[in-house]
Amino acid sequence: MSNQEALNQYDVKKYRTPDGYTSDIAVFTIVSEKVEDYKPPKMTMKLMLIQRSIRNAEGQVNIEAGKWALPGGFVQEDETAFDAAKRELEEETGVNGIHIKHFGVYDKPGRDPRGWIITNAHYAIVPEYELSKRKANDDAAEVALFSLDEVFKLNLAFDHFDIIRDAFAIIKNDLLQTTVARKFLPHQFTYSELQAVLLTITNDPAIASEQSFARKIKALPFISPVPGKKTQRTSKAPTQLYEFVEMDVVKPIYTARY
Repeated sequence: MSNQEALNQYDVKKYRTPDGYTSDIAVFTIVSEKVEDYKPPKMTMKLMLIQRSIRNAEGQVNIEAGKWALPGGFVQEDETAFDAAKRELEEETGVNGIHIKHFGVYDKPGRDPRGWIITNAHYAIVPEYELSKRKANDDAAEVALFSLDEVFKLNLAFDHFDIIRDAFAIIKNDLLQTTVARKFLPHQFTYSELQAVLLTITNDPAIASEQSFARKIKALPFISPVPGKKTQRTSKAPTQLYEFVEMDVVKPIYTARY
């Protein structure tokens, strides 16, 4: 049979189609705060959320109005879900040009009160300066950064609690299994500055112990001491500076034995 013959037999009315197809984006960053002189900065993982406006861009009463949510919206007929994620992120928050990745599809019945809505989940982890021009627009009344402790106390829209929880698990893997931590460090950094970044997502004893991590960093093959370079920005005593070395790494890179 030809495709045309098969299509002639196909009855679209026999199949239930979704009521909508959307994309959502979880954008994480790490915020650095100076504590005191000669101490490493306090690092906090944060997530960018929007507060859904009372009325949408068309002036209609918005669904889940007033609740905090991930940026996102409906996919248009002439774009992919990935394209829609980038567009919606810019329309609602003003953020663009960041590298996002798709990580899941959420289609549990009842996840959206409007009907059978399937969403594509995307994530990114970026330095805070890439979010510096964030500004609420379109269906968003406000845009803000929240620590994860704050996020999970909010009354979130739809099933965004589940999406955020899953996205954070992926971000945790990225930080522990790749060298993405370098995005949040100076080119030359101390062991305690790297430790502060990693402690935003884990309390693993191999990382949390200052003495253990100070020893471990010397054995990590993808990190190299900078000859003759020390600093007092994280301790009164001059501390060795390090830099990342381009190489393939073994996962998990910070807790593995070398």
